Amino acid sequence: MAIDTAYVRTEMVSAQPAPRRTSGTWAWMRKNLFATPTDTVLTALGVIFLFWVIPPLYNFFVGHAVFPGGTVEDCRASPDGACWAYIGSEIEFFIYGFYPMAEYWRPNIVFALLAALIIPLLAPRVPFKRTNAVLFFVVFPIVSFILLNGLDIRVTEDSPLFGLLSGMGLLSTRFGLPEGTWLFMQYVPTEQWGGLLVTLIISVVGISLSLPLGILLALGRQSKLPIIKTLCIAFIELVRAVPLITVLFMASIMLPLFLPVGMSIDKFLRAIVGVTLFTSAYMAEVVRGGLQAIGRGQYEAASSLGLNYWKSMFFIVLPQALKHVIPGIVNNFISLFKDTSLVYIVGMKDLLEAVKTKNDALEWASASQSITGYAFAAIVFWTFCFSMSRYSMWVERRLDTGYKR
Repeated sequence: MAIDTAYVRTEMVSAQPAPRRTSGTWAWMRKNLFATPTDTVLTALGVIFLFWVIPPLYNFFVGHAVFPGGTVEDCRASPDGACWAYIGSEIEFFIYGFYPMAEYWRPNIVFALLAALIIPLLAPRVPFKRTNAVLFFVVFPIVSFILLNGLDIRVTEDSPLFGLLSGMGLLSTRFGLPEGTWLFMQYVPTEQWGGLLVTLIISVVGISLSLPLGILLALGRQSKLPIIKTLCIAFIELVRAVPLITVLFMASIMLPLFLPVGMSIDKFLRAIVGVTLFTSAYMAEVVRGGLQAIGRGQYEAASSLGLNYWKSMFFIVLPQALKHVIPGIVNNFISLFKDTSLVYIVGMKDLLEAVKTKNDALEWASASQSITGYAFAAIVFWTFCFSMSRYSMWVERRLDTGYKR
């Protein structure tokens, strides 16, 4: 019997594009904006709101604004626009505070080193992670402290380094020095630090220290040793029961009262310690939530491999627990970055306090001076916080090994 093969395909049909009704911009809009009558009404209200709010914002920030290079008279003549000329004129104070102008090269080097070390550390495919981590967590803090604090190194004109340092413009003079003596890396007290410099230092130190401290506190809270468990619980609950401004107030006002006569602790160090300890208590609870999400089988699997407590924690349990609580960890980091504005309680001029100080300056007094200053601070804070949020989302997607149902 002959077999009919007329239906057998002799060549593959090339892939065809999806129907227009199921793909593209219009399909997305029908699915997300106009799926139901309620969605349609909400979309219409949202569009009306945008048409109502965007033109005034555009006119203030761009249309009627006075950009850098303008004068205070231009800002006063345009009360409905932002005075970006004021920001451009005072940008150095917003970044460095009262740091000596001749020594700006030192915080600039710190900023450059921070970017050069933290970007490769956060990029997964960059090699030499261990070396990078040692440089960032060990070498960088020491170098940054020496650069920012200074050592009051004196250089005489007959020194072999005098020509090099003088040519680079790194030498300065000060009253009281012997003739022919110049100062290299003069001592700059923390009282003169300010602006974005203070905000970044407190944020980077707090973020770098609060996570390991929070992990240790979370492990201590789950410890079977009564003393360690009690101390960790007492610390976590005590710190979480008071606001950060109270912690900073205690560190600034009350702590010196308990110190011996003649002994003092730098107020900038007090602020860093207070912010770090406060954030570590909240971080401990976030990490504890991740540890509780790990099934008992993971602990049993680690034990079956012959791993002790610390190896099973750091190689099996903690990596999975931290992956589960990435949003909570980054949320604490963002809160820490924003809470740096509270260090004014110890007399430090962070970015927001620097903006507030210059907003009271009469040389740039205009109708939009304060609004522009606070808008600039808000843009800076939003940029850093949004960047951390987007990076955490990218890390979550990269580490997502689960199966979607």
